[in-house]
Amino acid sequence: MSQPDAQFLADFADALNRHDIDAVMSMMTDDCEFHAVAGPDLLGKTFRGQQEVRAGLRAAWENAPDAQWHDGVHQVVGDRGYSESTYSGTTADGMRSEARMIDAFTFRDGKIAVKNAYRKQRPATPVDNG
Repeated sequence: MSQPDAQFLADFADALNRHDIDAVMSMMTDDCEFHAVAGPDLLGKTFRGQQEVRAGLRAAWENAPDAQWHDGVHQVVGDRGYSESTYSGTTADGMRSEARMIDAFTFRDGKIAVKNAYRKQRPATPVDNG
């Protein structure tokens, strides 16, 4: 399989923004890992394998149905890659979050084996529907 490049990461980001779980998962290995931005462990909440990662991403999109990652800058160096972007999303209770973030990726066999998310989180603000 070919080595992922910056366009591969841009395509992955596009699939995330479309909330296209099948496209996202097709770009990840069968034994993939996703380390979310928050959770009980040093790496946040870890999801392992296609089924858990799929469920974790779906839960994130359900929590913030308008979740998007903007202004992406993608880099690949060997078997590692990085995507810097601005996350924005609104939860069902009307709280809006926006934060600059980075995903650090590890590649294997032309796919993403590990997606490790980091975010500069600032306090969420209520959406003004006024």
